[in-house]
Amino acid sequence: MGDPGAPATGGPGRTPRAESADPVAPPPGDPGRAQQAEPAEPVAPAPRRRGRPSRAESDGPGSPAPRRRGRPPRAESGDTRDRILAAAREEFSERGYEKTSVRGIAKAAGVDSALVHHYFGTKEQVFEAAVEVAMAPAFTARDAVLQGPLEGTGERLARMFFGLWENPATRAPLLAVVRSAVNNEAAAAVFRRLVSTQMLRRLAGQLGLPDAELRAELAAAQLVGIAMIRYVIRVEPLASADVEEIIARVAPVVQGHLTNP
Repeated sequence: MGDPGAPATGGPGRTPRAESADPVAPPPGDPGRAQQAEPAEPVAPAPRRRGRPSRAESDGPGSPAPRRRGRPPRAESGDTRDRILAAAREEFSERGYEKTSVRGIAKAAGVDSALVHHYFGTKEQVFEAAVEVAMAPAFTARDAVLQGPLEGTGERLARMFFGLWENPATRAPLLAVVRSAVNNEAAAAVFRRLVSTQMLRRLAGQLGLPDAELRAELAAAQLVGIAMIRYVIRVEPLASADVEEIIARVAPVVQGHLTNP
């Protein structure tokens, strides 16, 4: 007989099987259930930074390129200046002189306001530059008009003047200038100064008469008045009349202002 205090075995020659160890001790009060691992504590998101995002955060693949500030490279300066002038003419034409701002011109041109000031200065100086560009074809043709016999000056002047208005490329900037000059005294002063110095005084100098400046201004008033009714206000039937018929009727009147006693 065996020892009554020894543990029981499965039989002779067999070693007792060791009990498997529980990897997780059961919690108190639940001896038959293994304890599960506690879930990891959630990580709080990083606090959101206030203010503007950094360039690295904001410049994604689909974000537009930031507007460049300051002066452009010298190779781009000519194109930038022309783009500002084109935007200025559109702004002055659509909004008028008073409602147009340097900031609005810069936005339309896609540049910074400081760049507009760099090239032109004040709004009045931007307008003056726009007038010079609009009137450049007239100033270029001026010498051809003043050359030749004095008796044909009226027809040459009328033909040059209405030729500029009939051409869509030169009519658009002229419309912008005239509309602004009509509605604002500062714009009118710029327009008046350029027309007087670049056109009327030189025309008067060719007449050689005591009242030459008055004659030149009367001739200009005749032409500008017709342009206002035909191209700006567009009163019919003058707005749709044949330009050659208008020149044939107006040229003798302009000539009379210049040379009649």
